[in-house]
Amino acid sequence: MRFSELLPLIPGVLGRTDVDADVMSVTADSRRVIPGSVFVAIPGLTRDGHDFIPQAVAAGAAAVVGERRLADLPSTLPYGLVANAAQAFGWLAAGLLGFPSRKLTLIGVTGTDGKTTTTNLIHMILRAAGHSAGMISTVNAQIGARSLDTGLHTTTPPADEIQGYLAEMVVDSDTHAVVEATSHGLAQHRLAGCDFDVAVVTNITHEHLDYHGTWEAYREAKAGLFRGLFSSYHKPDVPKISVLNADDSGSYDYLRHIPADWQVVYGLDVEEADVTAVNIRHAPSGIQFTVLSPWGQVEINSSLVGAFNGSNILAATTTGLALGVTPEQVAAGISAFKGVPGRMERITEDQNFTAIVDFAHTPNALQRALEAARELVGIQGRVIVVFGCAGLRDREKRRLMGEVAAVRADITVITAEDPRTESLDAIMAETAQALKLAGKVEGRDFFRVPDRGKALLHAVSLARPGDLVMACGKGHEQSMCFGEVEYPWDDREAMRKALQGESLATLPTAVL
Repeated sequence: MRFSELLPLIPGVLGRTDVDADVMSVTADSRRVIPGSVFVAIPGLTRDGHDFIPQAVAAGAAAVVGERRLADLPSTLPYGLVANAAQAFGWLAAGLLGFPSRKLTLIGVTGTDGKTTTTNLIHMILRAAGHSAGMISTVNAQIGARSLDTGLHTTTPPADEIQGYLAEMVVDSDTHAVVEATSHGLAQHRLAGCDFDVAVVTNITHEHLDYHGTWEAYREAKAGLFRGLFSSYHKPDVPKISVLNADDSGSYDYLRHIPADWQVVYGLDVEEADVTAVNIRHAPSGIQFTVLSPWGQVEINSSLVGAFNGSNILAATTTGLALGVTPEQVAAGISAFKGVPGRMERITEDQNFTAIVDFAHTPNALQRALEAARELVGIQGRVIVVFGCAGLRDREKRRLMGEVAAVRADITVITAEDPRTESLDAIMAETAQALKLAGKVEGRDFFRVPDRGKALLHAVSLARPGDLVMACGKGHEQSMCFGEVEYPWDDREAMRKALQGESLATLPTAVL
């Protein structure tokens, strides 16, 4: 494609040079430039892509796109000036691939908690209905029978990878795609060039204020998925649908004022709900309830546990029904779904207590996970939780999560969770202080064990028959960050080691 043909396809173009070139790929990483690449210079928090234009040119970039007027570019190099380079990157990637999302019914799922589970549930419901559907979550991308890893830490993949996955789905003859939309992904325009047809929200609670700055900015980042419905490409006979949670005050009153062709509301005990659940039963084996909706009622049986997963199931159910899936097909899809790795995942080594690994890394998610744990142990067993708080992230969470653990857990073990360049001892001290202020006694009600492997080993050593030990915060992730280095780490493997009486030792001992 000629650069002069590609550039007009994106919004926010302020001008371009008169020279032209054939372009074959697009990248925002100068190290990945090959002859024929468009290099997009994106200003970042620590590095500015404009500083790497010389390297991109030396590597054979056919054209450059950026936000600055540059006087020292080669006269033969095509240059496009744009208002927002990060946004342009997504649109350029989409344009080069023929806008793959316009050939799919595209469903986006956002929220603070439950996004990955809800994304997977919707994907399974669509497949149960006979649709050929792809999926992109923070755990993996599902394209046909192939499952592709999408990264070490949980976030929306870069824009060029998103568009590449969608293009592969089109080649695979998929008709639908479900995409998990994180607040970082939305704010950083990684989903630019995606023309969504359905926007789904789980909830919006305290999270990522280190990046977004304020609660209002964080909420508005999530709202971007819904605001984009009407401004995006309208596909023939495909309405723009928003799926809202009337139970969640953090999102419902804000998002319901954003226009869509059709708003469908789910919730419990609220008049506004179109889809609701009654006769809810929780058991160690899973959740059962009856869904009531304008499309009829159906019995839901799921192996997922916890009241919060009931809400996730209801969100996915509502989405499926709004897309024309029958209630019976919805129920079949939910029944077939056995869970996401690292989300309330049971680890068994023939122990006489329950061991679970969960991704809960926000105050709200921790509370819901511990409530689910309490349901599983009943009045006889104890809940023992192991968690930490990440460095260089929202500091308020350290106190809030300590307060949650003080109320919801019997024993807490504070440990490492991606301390990055912060002092691990200082991070743990903030959570410990919250537990002390709640009346908890260190050495009896809570412990500080910096080494996460040893922390899990200590937790399981305290467990008695009928107790539950839960490791929260890492879930499926395969690394932990100390300083600026990612070290191999898997909570599930660490829990298995602990149950076998050993400690997983893959983290740097010098800083523990």
